[in-house]
Amino acid sequence: MKEDFLHYVWKFQKFTTTQLQTTEGEPVKIMSVGQHNFDAGPDFFNAKISVANQIWAGNVEIHLKSSDWYAHHHEKDRAYDSVILHVVWEHDGEVFRKDNSPIPTIEIKNIVDVVTLQNYRKLFSKKQRWIPCEHEFSHVSDFTINNWLERLYFERLQQKSELILKELGVSNNHWEAVLFNLLAKNFGLKVNGAAFYSLAQSLDFSTVKKCAEKPLELEALFLGQSGLLEGINEDGYFQELQKTYRYVSHKFQLTNDAVIAPKYFRLRPPNFPTIRLSQLAMLYKEQKQLFSKIISTHEKEIFYTIFSVTASKYWDTHYNFGVISAKRKKKLTTAFIDLLLINTVIPLQFSYAQYLNKDISEELIQLASSIAKEENSVIKKFNVLKPIAKSALDSQGLLQLKKEYCDNTRCLHCAVGNSILGKKQSAL
Repeated sequence: MKEDFLHYVWKFQKFTTTQLQTTEGEPVKIMSVGQHNFDAGPDFFNAKISVANQIWAGNVEIHLKSSDWYAHHHEKDRAYDSVILHVVWEHDGEVFRKDNSPIPTIEIKNIVDVVTLQNYRKLFSKKQRWIPCEHEFSHVSDFTINNWLERLYFERLQQKSELILKELGVSNNHWEAVLFNLLAKNFGLKVNGAAFYSLAQSLDFSTVKKCAEKPLELEALFLGQSGLLEGINEDGYFQELQKTYRYVSHKFQLTNDAVIAPKYFRLRPPNFPTIRLSQLAMLYKEQKQLFSKIISTHEKEIFYTIFSVTASKYWDTHYNFGVISAKRKKKLTTAFIDLLLINTVIPLQFSYAQYLNKDISEELIQLASSIAKEENSVIKKFNVLKPIAKSALDSQGLLQLKKEYCDNTRCLHCAVGNSILGKKQSAL
C-alpha cells in the first residue's frame, strides 16, 4: 500500500461517505476534499468538513498509519497546526497538534471501494510486466490517452526547456550559440551526440560564423576539432583539410584536448561522423540567419527546405578518407530532419517563447502533429498494446509516459492509471 493511493482515494472519495465517523465515533461530513498539494506541507489545502456538526475549514493530512504523524515530526512543525482532519489507512494511536489539541482522525481501510482496491492491487502486483497496465491499456479510451499524451508532450518540452535555459545562461544569453550546440549534439545522434556536443563546446560561436564564409575552413574546423584530421593519410582532400585546419587552429588559438573522439562502430555509413560533420558545416555555410529562420517558422515543409543540405562534393564518392564508394549525394533525409525538428527545433522554439513570455502552444501542437512518429522499441511496444502513436507528438508523449510514469510506477499520477482505477468493474 502506497500513501499516494490514499491521496487518490481521498481526492475522488473512493470510500463510503455515509455514516462516516472519526475513530472517536463523531459523525463526519465532507463538504470539500480541498486542493491536492504536491509540495511540502499538508497533503490537501483548504478542505471543508463537519465534525460532530461543527464546520471546520483547513488542511487534511494523510498517512498509512496514525503514528506516521510522529514519525514525520509533524507535531513540531507549525505548518501542520492548521490540519483539521487526519485520514489514515490504519489507526494505531491518537495524534495531537503542537499545542496538544487532538486531531480528528478517520480510518478508511474498511470503507474503501472494493473494486477500486481490487484494481489497485492488481495494477501494482509484482508480476513482471513491461508497464503495470499492459493488460488494460488497450481498453482505455482514445480520448483519455490522446489528451494525456498532449499534456505529457508539453511536460517533456518543459524538461528540455529547463536544460536549454541553463545552457543559455552559460553562453551569456547567446541564442545562436545554444542552437549550434543543440544541432551539433543531435547531428551526432545517440552514438556521437556527446562527441559532437563536446566539439561545439570547444568552439566560440564567433569562430563558426567567421569560418562559414569559407566552406573549406568550416569543414576543416569541425573535422579537425573532432580529431578526424590527425595522423598521415595520402588522400588529397584529407591533406587539404588538414593544412586548412592547422591554419584555422593557429589563427583562432584552438585546442581540442577536451573533445570526445567520435565513433564509427556499429554506424551505418550515412551516419559516419565525417558525413554528419560535413553536412553540419554546409548547413551553416548556406543558412546565414539560421536562428531567426528557425524561430519564425512553424511549417514542416519550410523546415525541409532550410535543412535541405548536402555534404561537400568530396563525400559524393566517399564515406571516409581515401576509400572510394559508389557516387551518391550525401543529403539530409526527411527522417533525419524530422529528428532535428523533434529534438532541436521544437524544444528551442518552446524555450525561446518562454523566455519572451509568449504562448505558442497551438503552433507547436500543429507542427509536432504533422511530423511522423519516431520508430523505436518503446513506441512499437505501445502500438502493439494499442495503435495510438501516429505523430511525433504522440511518440514523444509515450516516451515521457514510459520514462517518468510507467518505469517509476507513478500510475496514481497518470491519467491512464486513474482511468483504470476508476473502472466500475475490474478487468486487469
